[in-house]
Amino acid sequence: MIAVEGLRVRAGGFLLEADVVVPAGALCAVIGPSGAGKSTLLAAVAGFAPVEAGRVSAAGRDLAGLAPAERPVTLLFQENNLFPHLTVARNVGLGLRPSLSLTRPERARVDAALAETGLEGLGERLPEQLSGGQRQRAALARALLRDRPALLLDEPFAALGPGLRAEMMALVERLTAPRGIAVLMVTHHPDEARRADLAAFCALTAQGGRIDGARPAAALFADPPAGLAAYLGDAGGDLAPR
Repeated sequence: MIAVEGLRVRAGGFLLEADVVVPAGALCAVIGPSGAGKSTLLAAVAGFAPVEAGRVSAAGRDLAGLAPAERPVTLLFQENNLFPHLTVARNVGLGLRPSLSLTRPERARVDAALAETGLEGLGERLPEQLSGGQRQRAALARALLRDRPALLLDEPFAALGPGLRAEMMALVERLTAPRGIAVLMVTHHPDEARRADLAAFCALTAQGGRIDGARPAAALFADPPAGLAAYLGDAGGDLAPR
């Protein structure tokens, strides 16, 4: 579980206030306009943004005072951050051991992760020899090998076409739900948010941004609040402002 309760994060004159809970094994999409604080939310959970007030926890563990490396959290960006001089297998192996001094069982785990993400047989290639979708699969394989109970996705599939985005969403769901991983994903795409288990709207406010909890995605999009309806209209969604 990821629990964000009464969160206040301030950066200069910007203030993000947020409440959102993601149960273990669920995927929650956070959607909203640019500049409302969606990525700031992930940064606060991951430990990269100082929290002014409130509580952030993952898997029942209060994260206050923990450095990013100590948190039971993995953060995956739109830029897959693969090292161009390392093979795909070695990039994925970094999720197990930064030194890459892998034991035979650990190398077997890397091979299994590649197979799970559809990259079997591609481990000796360099990242430049993969397609964009394959590179994101490699980054996802590395993230899953870290075996953390919370996964944060910051628009990881934004550069992909609609078909590949849907494919990657299905892959994330298939690989995280059975493991009980709570997934918090930032997106600008209504189609991605609609297929999540839960969705939360990050609204612009006079001071910055506000997230008032998550709802089942189908229910939120069936009866969107005014701010979300307006955003969907601006984003080319099928709902008009009301």
